[in-house]
Amino acid sequence: MAGTKVGELARSTGLTVRTLHYYDEIGLLAPSGRTSAGHRLYSTADIERLYRITLLRKLGLRLDEIASALDDPAWDLRSAMGRHIEQLDGQLAVGHRLRQRLTVMVNAAGDRREIRSRELLDTLEDMVMLDTKVRRRIPTLVYADIEAAHTFLTEVFGFEAGRLDRDPDGVVQHGEVTAGDGVIWLHRVSPRFGLHSPRTAGFDTVSCENRLWSFMTPLV
Repeated sequence: MAGTKVGELARSTGLTVRTLHYYDEIGLLAPSGRTSAGHRLYSTADIERLYRITLLRKLGLRLDEIASALDDPAWDLRSAMGRHIEQLDGQLAVGHRLRQRLTVMVNAAGDRREIRSRELLDTLEDMVMLDTKVRRRIPTLVYADIEAAHTFLTEVFGFEAGRLDRDPDGVVQHGEVTAGDGVIWLHRVSPRFGLHSPRTAGFDTVSCENRLWSFMTPLV
């Protein structure tokens, strides 16, 4: 039977094999087939379902809410993709407008022209439109080995497994788990942002907002 193996699907989506297995266990995403050796095989319909799951996760829905939404008979892939494109077009338009505003102000500063309050307010408005969560405080756990920490937190503490983002060498640079309704970031050790691995077992919780703002301030 033709299909996509779980490892390939994991690499393509940034999810872990363990997460896909968990989705199968809870009935959220069951593969349509198996190899002769019993390995999972995902069909095109299965991957379409995973696309829906990913869209709903981005909206902040819990897995049980996603399971209910997936049963909606009115859902249509083409329409969903069309709405996705509209959202991306909107983000691109705002991003382009924001870039133009910043370019004008950079040129004004170079010409020693005073930047008007209205220009700054319009820029701030575009920034908020581009990222409505810019001021949200996200708890971050700092580890030297994010993939091992991700496995530990899901298996030992029962956190819900989230995404794992890898660099071109396959090393995990960012991870996410969910505790209750809140997303927790897993971040690699980064002296640049003042993020250091704890000396004892456990984790170091920090506020990303202040760290990132202190890094961005010289660029403003």
